[in-house]
Amino acid sequence: MFQVLQIVTILLVAGAMTPALAHALEYPGKLRLERDAYVATQQIYYPGFTVGGGAAEALAIVATLLLVIVTPTGTVGFWLTLAAFVAMLCMHAVYWLMTHPVNDFWLKDVELKGAGRGFFAFDPLGRGRGDMAPDWVALRDQWEVSHMVRAALSVLALALLVVAAVLER
Repeated sequence: MFQVLQIVTILLVAGAMTPALAHALEYPGKLRLERDAYVATQQIYYPGFTVGGGAAEALAIVATLLLVIVTPTGTVGFWLTLAAFVAMLCMHAVYWLMTHPVNDFWLKDVELKGAGRGFFAFDPLGRGRGDMAPDWVALRDQWEVSHMVRAALSVLALALLVVAAVLER
């Protein structure tokens, strides 16, 4: 059962990594876009990246925590798994601190429905919908850098979990 949880956790972390890594890889091409094209491009990511990536990320954090709990303490595998859990928590924090406020700005003129409306209206930092300076280059840079940081953290988490799984064999 332990190995099944390891595999499921690795797959969920890979699923959470995918959107962030995709955004990081498209960064050089998106730098060539003018404001209108960039803003239009930003709106195509929703809801697919939000629903699929968000669900995988939440499940990956829970699965990694469960894996930390069931991994024997004091082992290298425990510390690697704990580090992976911390990396996933940091990845999630970067979303709420850097990515979400900018998503809110990109979507301020989009009519969202259902769960998407509720999700993007959620404002844990109390910043207000679209209540940011309209410097689109600064917003673009914040959004893009946040995804590079998230990609790096998720790749780190994935690598730590894979090494832990190999060592536990």
